[in-house]
Amino acid sequence: MADNQEKIAPPSIEEWRTLYDAARDFKEIAPWEWMRDSDMFSVQNPVDGEFGYLCVLGRKKESFDLLVYLGSEGLEGYLKIANGAINPGNPDAIHINKCLSASFEDKAYLTNEDLAVIKELGLRFSGRNAWLQFKSFRPGYLPWQLAKDEAVYLTLCLHQAKEIALRFKESPNMLEPSQPDHYFTRFVQKEDAILKWKDGWHKPTFLREMVTVRQTVDESRIKKIKCLNRQKNMVWEIDFFYAPANVAEKGNRPYFPILFLWVDQASYFIFSMHVTAPDRYRVEFIEQCLQAFESSKMVPDEIQVRKEELLVYLKPLAQRLGVGVKLVNKLKAVDDARKGMREFFGKEEKMISSADSKQEPFSRNDPKIGRNKPCPCGSGKKYKKCCGA
Repeated sequence: MADNQEKIAPPSIEEWRTLYDAARDFKEIAPWEWMRDSDMFSVQNPVDGEFGYLCVLGRKKESFDLLVYLGSEGLEGYLKIANGAINPGNPDAIHINKCLSASFEDKAYLTNEDLAVIKELGLRFSGRNAWLQFKSFRPGYLPWQLAKDEAVYLTLCLHQAKEIALRFKESPNMLEPSQPDHYFTRFVQKEDAILKWKDGWHKPTFLREMVTVRQTVDESRIKKIKCLNRQKNMVWEIDFFYAPANVAEKGNRPYFPILFLWVDQASYFIFSMHVTAPDRYRVEFIEQCLQAFESSKMVPDEIQVRKEELLVYLKPLAQRLGVGVKLVNKLKAVDDARKGMREFFGKEEKMISSADSKQEPFSRNDPKIGRNKPCPCGSGKKYKKCCGA
Protein backbone atom coordinates (compact mmCIF):
# COMPACT_ATOMS: atom_id res chain seq x y z
CA MET A 1 0.00 0.00 0.00
CA ALA A 2 0.99 3.64 -0.36
CA ASP A 3 3.71 5.19 1.83
CA ASN A 4 2.92 8.57 3.36
CA GLN A 5 6.54 9.68 3.19
CA GLU A 6 6.28 9.88 -0.61
CA LYS A 7 3.89 11.79 -2.80
CA ILE A 8 0.69 9.77 -3.01
CA ALA A 9 -0.33 8.95 -6.57
CA PRO A 10 -4.11 9.41 -6.93
CA PRO A 11 -6.27 7.06 -9.01
CA SER A 12 -6.86 7.97 -12.63
CA ILE A 13 -10.38 8.95 -13.64
CA GLU A 14 -10.83 5.53 -15.29
CA GLU A 15 -9.69 3.77 -12.11
CA TRP A 16 -12.22 5.83 -10.16
CA ARG A 17 -14.93 4.89 -12.65
CA THR A 18 -14.11 1.19 -12.35
CA LEU A 19 -14.17 1.44 -8.55
CA TYR A 20 -17.54 3.21 -8.47
CA ASP A 21 -19.01 0.65 -10.89
CA ALA A 22 -17.78 -2.23 -8.71
CA ALA A 23 -19.23 -0.61 -5.57
CA ARG A 24 -22.62 -0.03 -7.18
CA ASP A 25 -22.71 -3.66 -8.35
CA PHE A 26 -21.87 -4.74 -4.80
CA LYS A 27 -24.65 -2.61 -3.33
CA GLU A 28 -27.26 -4.01 -5.73
CA ILE A 29 -27.10 -7.46 -4.15
CA ALA A 30 -27.39 -5.96 -0.59
CA PRO A 31 -25.22 -8.67 1.06
CA TRP A 32 -25.84 -7.18 4.52
CA GLU A 33 -29.28 -8.76 4.36
CA TRP A 34 -27.73 -12.18 5.06
CA MET A 35 -24.12 -11.53 6.16
CA ARG A 36 -22.77 -10.39 9.54
CA ASP A 37 -19.52 -8.56 10.20
CA SER A 38 -18.17 -11.76 11.78
CA ASP A 39 -18.51 -13.57 8.42
CA MET A 40 -14.96 -12.70 7.42
CA PHE A 41 -12.98 -13.95 4.45
CA SER A 42 -9.72 -13.08 2.72
CA VAL A 43 -8.69 -11.82 -0.73
CA GLN A 44 -5.09 -11.91 -1.94
CA ASN A 45 -3.57 -8.81 -3.49
CA PRO A 46 -2.06 -9.74 -6.88
CA VAL A 47 0.49 -6.93 -6.66
CA ASP A 48 2.32 -7.84 -3.45
CA GLY A 49 0.78 -11.18 -2.44
CA GLU A 50 -0.54 -9.70 0.83
CA PHE A 51 -3.96 -10.64 2.17
CA GLY A 52 -6.90 -8.40 2.96
CA TYR A 53 -9.58 -9.58 5.40
CA LEU A 54 -13.08 -8.53 4.37
CA CYS A 55 -16.28 -8.06 6.31
CA VAL A 56 -19.69 -6.65 5.39
CA LEU A 57 -21.47 -4.16 7.65
CA GLY A 58 -25.16 -3.29 7.47
CA ARG A 59 -27.11 -6.07 9.18
CA LYS A 60 -28.28 -3.62 11.87
CA LYS A 61 -29.17 -0.96 9.25
CA GLU A 62 -26.87 1.55 10.96
CA SER A 63 -24.16 1.66 8.31
CA PHE A 64 -23.56 -0.06 4.99
CA ASP A 65 -19.92 -0.79 4.27
CA LEU A 66 -17.34 -3.19 2.97
CA LEU A 67 -14.23 -3.08 5.13
CA VAL A 68 -10.92 -4.56 3.98
CA TYR A 69 -8.45 -5.02 6.86
CA LEU A 70 -4.96 -4.95 5.39
CA GLY A 71 -2.58 -7.76 6.26
CA SER A 72 -2.08 -9.41 9.62
CA GLU A 73 -1.69 -5.99 11.26
CA GLY A 74 -5.11 -4.88 10.05
CA LEU A 75 -6.73 -8.16 11.07
CA GLU A 76 -5.12 -8.11 14.51
CA GLY A 77 -6.45 -4.59 15.09
CA TYR A 78 -9.95 -5.71 14.17
CA LEU A 79 -9.73 -8.75 16.47
CA LYS A 80 -8.50 -6.65 19.40
CA ILE A 81 -11.55 -4.42 19.05
CA ALA A 82 -13.97 -7.30 18.47
CA ASN A 83 -12.63 -9.27 21.46
CA GLY A 84 -12.60 -6.26 23.78
CA ALA A 85 -8.80 -6.29 24.16
CA ILE A 86 -8.70 -2.60 23.22
CA ASN A 87 -10.74 -0.27 25.40
CA PRO A 88 -12.48 2.46 23.35
CA GLY A 89 -11.36 4.90 26.04
CA ASN A 90 -7.70 4.14 25.31
CA PRO A 91 -6.20 7.24 23.59
CA ASP A 92 -4.46 4.97 21.07
CA ALA A 93 -7.69 3.17 20.07
CA ILE A 94 -8.33 5.58 17.20
CA HIS A 95 -4.94 4.64 15.70
CA ILE A 96 -5.39 0.88 15.52
CA ASN A 97 -7.27 0.59 12.23
CA LYS A 98 -5.46 -0.43 9.05
CA CYS A 99 -8.12 -0.88 6.42
CA LEU A 100 -9.86 0.37 3.31
CA SER A 101 -13.56 1.13 3.28
CA ALA A 102 -16.31 1.43 0.71
CA SER A 103 -19.36 2.93 2.36
CA PHE A 104 -22.78 4.15 1.33
CA GLU A 105 -23.56 7.46 2.99
CA ASP A 106 -25.86 10.45 3.04
CA LYS A 107 -24.58 13.31 0.87
CA ALA A 108 -23.90 15.49 3.91
CA TYR A 109 -21.10 13.16 5.02
CA LEU A 110 -19.08 13.40 1.81
CA THR A 111 -16.01 15.60 1.53
CA ASN A 112 -15.37 18.13 -1.22
CA GLU A 113 -12.89 15.67 -2.72
CA ASP A 114 -15.56 12.94 -2.83
CA LEU A 115 -18.05 15.25 -4.53
CA ALA A 116 -15.45 16.45 -7.05
CA VAL A 117 -14.77 12.88 -8.23
CA ILE A 118 -18.50 12.11 -8.48
CA LYS A 119 -19.03 15.27 -10.51
CA GLU A 120 -16.15 14.49 -12.86
CA LEU A 121 -17.53 10.99 -13.43
CA GLY A 122 -20.97 12.42 -14.18
CA LEU A 123 -22.63 10.21 -11.58
CA ARG A 124 -25.91 10.98 -9.83
CA PHE A 125 -27.08 9.68 -6.46
CA SER A 126 -30.11 10.56 -4.38
CA GLY A 127 -31.61 9.48 -1.07
CA ARG A 128 -30.21 8.14 2.17
CA ASN A 129 -27.22 5.81 2.20
CA ALA A 130 -26.91 6.26 -1.56
CA TRP A 131 -23.69 8.26 -1.88
CA LEU A 132 -20.45 6.33 -2.28
CA GLN A 133 -17.43 7.19 -0.18
CA PHE A 134 -14.04 5.46 -0.14
CA LYS A 135 -11.49 5.89 2.64
CA SER A 136 -8.06 4.68 3.65
CA PHE A 137 -7.37 4.13 7.36
CA ARG A 138 -3.81 3.59 8.59
CA PRO A 139 -2.44 3.51 12.15
CA GLY A 140 -1.16 6.94 13.09
CA TYR A 141 -2.58 8.71 10.04
CA LEU A 142 -5.71 10.72 9.42
CA PRO A 143 -8.41 8.96 7.36
CA TRP A 144 -7.64 9.90 3.77
CA GLN A 145 -8.55 9.61 0.12
CA LEU A 146 -7.50 6.40 -1.62
CA ALA A 147 -4.15 6.19 -3.35
CA LYS A 148 -3.89 4.62 -6.80
CA ASP A 149 -2.82 1.16 -5.58
CA GLU A 150 -5.48 1.17 -2.86
CA ALA A 151 -8.25 1.99 -5.35
CA VAL A 152 -7.17 -0.83 -7.66
CA TYR A 153 -7.07 -3.38 -4.84
CA LEU A 154 -10.39 -2.23 -3.34
CA THR A 155 -11.99 -2.67 -6.77
CA LEU A 156 -10.81 -6.29 -6.86
CA CYS A 157 -12.08 -6.82 -3.32
CA LEU A 158 -15.55 -5.50 -4.22
CA HIS A 159 -15.76 -7.93 -7.16
CA GLN A 160 -14.64 -10.86 -5.03
CA ALA A 161 -16.90 -9.83 -2.13
CA LYS A 162 -19.92 -9.85 -4.43
CA GLU A 163 -19.11 -13.36 -5.64
CA ILE A 164 -18.43 -14.72 -2.13
CA ALA A 165 -21.56 -13.06 -0.71
CA LEU A 166 -23.78 -14.72 -3.31
CA ARG A 167 -22.13 -18.09 -2.72
CA PHE A 168 -22.44 -17.64 1.03
CA LYS A 169 -26.15 -16.96 0.65
CA GLU A 170 -26.56 -20.43 -0.85
CA SER A 171 -23.99 -22.15 1.44
CA PRO A 172 -23.96 -20.40 4.86
CA ASN A 173 -21.30 -22.78 6.22
CA MET A 174 -18.71 -22.16 3.50
CA LEU A 175 -16.67 -19.72 5.65
CA GLU A 176 -16.40 -22.05 8.64
CA PRO A 177 -12.81 -23.37 8.85
CA SER A 178 -11.90 -26.99 9.49
CA GLN A 179 -8.79 -25.78 11.35
CA PRO A 180 -8.60 -23.02 13.99
CA ASP A 181 -7.56 -19.50 12.96
CA HIS A 182 -7.86 -20.19 9.22
CA TYR A 183 -9.77 -17.92 6.82
CA PHE A 184 -11.51 -18.78 3.59
CA THR A 185 -9.34 -17.11 0.95
CA ARG A 186 -9.51 -16.18 -2.69
CA PHE A 187 -5.99 -16.78 -3.99
CA VAL A 188 -4.91 -15.15 -7.24
CA GLN A 189 -2.44 -15.98 -9.99
CA LYS A 190 -1.57 -13.86 -12.99
CA GLU A 191 -1.34 -15.75 -16.28
CA ASP A 192 -0.78 -13.83 -19.50
CA ALA A 193 -1.99 -10.60 -17.88
CA ILE A 194 -5.20 -12.34 -16.78
CA LEU A 195 -6.05 -12.79 -13.11
CA LYS A 196 -7.20 -16.28 -12.21
CA TRP A 197 -8.83 -16.90 -8.83
CA LYS A 198 -9.17 -20.06 -6.76
CA ASP A 199 -10.52 -20.98 -3.34
CA GLY A 200 -8.34 -21.99 -0.40
CA TRP A 201 -7.65 -21.47 3.29
CA HIS A 202 -5.09 -19.19 4.85
CA LYS A 203 -3.73 -18.77 8.38
CA PRO A 204 -2.42 -15.25 9.11
CA THR A 205 0.93 -14.69 10.81
CA PHE A 206 0.73 -12.19 13.64
CA LEU A 207 3.48 -10.08 15.17
CA ARG A 208 4.41 -12.52 17.91
CA GLU A 209 5.19 -15.09 15.21
CA MET A 210 6.94 -12.73 12.82
CA VAL A 211 10.67 -12.25 12.38
CA THR A 212 11.50 -8.87 13.88
CA VAL A 213 13.52 -6.15 12.18
CA ARG A 214 17.11 -7.34 12.29
CA GLN A 215 19.63 -4.67 13.17
CA THR A 216 23.34 -5.32 13.50
CA VAL A 217 24.87 -3.74 16.59
CA ASP A 218 28.66 -3.64 16.68
CA GLU A 219 30.06 -5.79 19.48
CA SER A 220 32.52 -3.09 20.51
CA ARG A 221 29.60 -0.71 21.06
CA ILE A 222 27.85 -3.31 23.22
CA LYS A 223 31.01 -3.72 25.33
CA LYS A 224 31.28 0.04 25.88
CA ILE A 225 27.64 0.25 27.02
CA LYS A 226 28.14 -2.73 29.37
CA CYS A 227 31.01 -0.77 31.00
CA LEU A 228 28.73 2.17 31.81
CA ASN A 229 27.52 2.79 35.35
CA ARG A 230 25.21 -0.13 36.25
CA GLN A 231 22.51 1.14 38.59
CA LYS A 232 21.49 -1.58 41.03
CA ASN A 233 17.71 -1.92 41.44
CA MET A 234 17.13 0.85 38.89
CA VAL A 235 14.09 0.23 36.66
CA TRP A 236 13.46 2.03 33.41
CA GLU A 237 10.04 2.20 31.77
CA ILE A 238 10.01 2.28 27.97
CA ASP A 239 6.93 2.91 25.90
CA PHE A 240 5.73 4.58 22.72
CA PHE A 241 2.45 6.29 21.87
CA TYR A 242 0.95 8.70 19.37
CA ALA A 243 1.35 12.43 19.91
CA PRO A 244 -1.92 14.28 20.60
CA ALA A 245 -1.39 16.60 17.61
CA ASN A 246 -0.92 15.69 13.94
CA VAL A 247 1.70 16.88 11.49
CA ALA A 248 0.58 18.06 8.05
CA GLU A 249 3.34 18.24 5.46
CA LYS A 250 2.48 19.82 2.13
CA GLY A 251 1.40 17.23 -0.40
CA ASN A 252 1.57 14.36 2.11
CA ARG A 253 -0.97 12.61 4.26
CA PRO A 254 -1.19 14.15 7.77
CA TYR A 255 0.07 11.85 10.51
CA PHE A 256 0.37 11.65 14.28
CA PRO A 257 4.05 11.33 15.27
CA ILE A 258 5.08 8.47 17.53
CA LEU A 259 6.80 9.45 20.78
CA PHE A 260 9.20 7.09 22.55
CA LEU A 261 9.96 7.65 26.24
CA TRP A 262 12.71 6.21 28.46
CA VAL A 263 11.71 7.07 32.06
CA ASP A 264 13.14 6.22 35.47
CA GLN A 265 10.45 4.43 37.46
CA ALA A 266 11.46 5.81 40.88
CA SER A 267 12.13 9.49 40.09
CA TYR A 268 9.90 9.88 36.98
CA PHE A 269 12.95 11.47 35.31
CA ILE A 270 12.82 11.28 31.51
CA PHE A 271 16.20 10.03 30.31
CA SER A 272 15.35 10.24 26.63
CA MET A 273 12.55 11.05 24.21
CA HIS A 274 12.39 10.38 20.49
CA VAL A 275 9.84 11.51 17.89
CA THR A 276 9.38 9.71 14.59
CA ALA A 277 6.84 8.97 11.86
CA PRO A 278 4.54 5.93 12.19
CA ASP A 279 6.33 4.10 9.37
CA ARG A 280 9.76 4.53 10.98
CA TYR A 281 9.47 3.56 14.63
CA ARG A 282 10.33 -0.14 14.24
CA VAL A 283 13.51 0.65 12.33
CA GLU A 284 14.68 3.39 14.72
CA PHE A 285 13.81 1.83 18.09
CA ILE A 286 16.98 -0.17 18.80
CA GLU A 287 19.31 2.66 17.78
CA GLN A 288 17.42 5.06 20.05
CA CYS A 289 17.71 2.60 22.94
CA LEU A 290 21.47 2.48 22.49
CA GLN A 291 21.64 6.27 22.41
CA ALA A 292 19.55 6.48 25.60
CA PHE A 293 22.09 4.32 27.44
CA GLU A 294 25.02 6.27 26.00
CA SER A 295 23.63 9.74 26.68
CA SER A 296 22.62 8.91 30.27
CA LYS A 297 25.93 7.07 30.86
CA MET A 298 24.11 4.38 32.82
CA VAL A 299 22.38 1.04 32.39
CA PRO A 300 19.39 -0.06 34.53
CA ASP A 301 18.99 -3.44 36.17
CA GLU A 302 15.57 -3.91 34.58
CA ILE A 303 13.44 -2.50 31.78
CA GLN A 304 9.65 -2.67 31.91
CA VAL A 305 7.35 -2.45 28.88
CA ARG A 306 3.63 -3.06 28.42
CA LYS A 307 3.52 -3.72 24.68
CA GLU A 308 4.39 -7.21 23.51
CA GLU A 309 5.82 -5.64 20.38
CA LEU A 310 8.48 -3.79 22.40
CA LEU A 311 9.30 -6.93 24.34
CA VAL A 312 9.96 -8.77 21.08
CA TYR A 313 12.23 -6.04 19.72
CA LEU A 314 14.06 -5.30 22.96
CA LYS A 315 14.76 -8.79 24.33
CA PRO A 316 17.77 -9.72 22.11
CA LEU A 317 19.55 -6.43 22.90
CA ALA A 318 18.75 -6.66 26.62
CA GLN A 319 20.16 -10.18 26.78
CA ARG A 320 23.44 -9.01 25.25
CA LEU A 321 23.63 -6.21 27.83
CA GLY A 322 22.63 -8.42 30.74
CA VAL A 323 19.54 -6.32 31.46
CA GLY A 324 16.24 -7.87 32.56
CA VAL A 325 13.08 -7.15 30.54
CA LYS A 326 9.59 -7.51 31.99
CA LEU A 327 6.13 -7.23 30.44
CA VAL A 328 3.77 -5.38 32.79
CA ASN A 329 0.25 -3.95 32.68
CA LYS A 330 1.00 -0.44 33.96
CA LEU A 331 3.81 2.07 33.55
CA LYS A 332 3.11 4.78 36.12
CA ALA A 333 6.10 6.99 35.27
CA VAL A 334 5.36 6.91 31.54
CA ASP A 335 1.67 7.60 32.13
CA ASP A 336 2.54 10.60 34.29
CA ALA A 337 4.73 12.03 31.53
CA ARG A 338 2.07 11.35 28.94
CA LYS A 339 -0.59 13.06 31.03
CA GLY A 340 1.61 16.14 31.21
CA MET A 341 1.97 16.17 27.43
CA ARG A 342 -1.79 15.93 26.92
CA GLU A 343 -2.34 18.78 29.34
CA PHE A 344 0.26 20.90 27.53
CA PHE A 345 -1.35 20.34 24.14
CA GLY A 346 -4.77 20.95 25.67
CA LYS A 347 -3.65 24.34 26.99
CA GLU A 348 -2.19 25.24 23.60
CA GLU A 349 -5.51 24.43 21.91
CA LYS A 350 -7.45 26.44 24.51
CA MET A 351 -5.24 29.47 23.85
CA ILE A 352 -5.80 29.18 20.10
CA SER A 353 -9.55 28.68 20.36
CA SER A 354 -10.07 31.49 22.89
CA ALA A 355 -8.30 33.90 20.53
CA ASP A 356 -11.06 33.30 18.02
CA SER A 357 -14.39 34.61 19.32
CA LYS A 358 -16.25 32.35 16.90
CA GLN A 359 -14.85 29.20 18.49
CA GLU A 360 -15.70 27.60 21.79
CA PRO A 361 -12.64 26.69 23.91
CA PHE A 362 -12.20 23.01 24.59
CA SER A 363 -9.92 20.70 26.50
CA ARG A 364 -7.97 17.80 24.99
CA ASN A 365 -8.52 15.86 28.23
CA ASP A 366 -12.24 15.56 27.55
CA PRO A 367 -12.67 15.90 23.79
CA LYS A 368 -16.03 16.26 22.13
CA ILE A 369 -16.26 13.82 19.25
CA GLY A 370 -18.05 15.00 16.15
CA ARG A 371 -21.04 12.85 15.19
CA ASN A 372 -19.62 12.38 11.68
CA LYS A 373 -16.04 11.74 12.79
CA PRO A 374 -14.50 8.22 12.86
CA CYS A 375 -15.37 6.47 16.10
CA PRO A 376 -12.48 6.45 18.64
CA CYS A 377 -12.98 2.71 19.14
CA GLY A 378 -11.32 2.11 15.77
CA SER A 379 -14.22 0.30 14.14
CA GLY A 380 -14.03 2.39 10.98
CA LYS A 381 -17.63 3.55 11.44
CA LYS A 382 -18.77 7.08 12.11
CA TYR A 383 -19.10 7.93 15.80
CA LYS A 384 -22.88 8.40 15.49
CA LYS A 385 -23.22 4.88 14.03
CA CYS A 386 -21.02 3.19 16.63
CA CYS A 387 -20.26 4.17 20.24
CA GLY A 388 -22.24 7.42 19.88
CA ALA A 389 -25.42 5.66 18.79
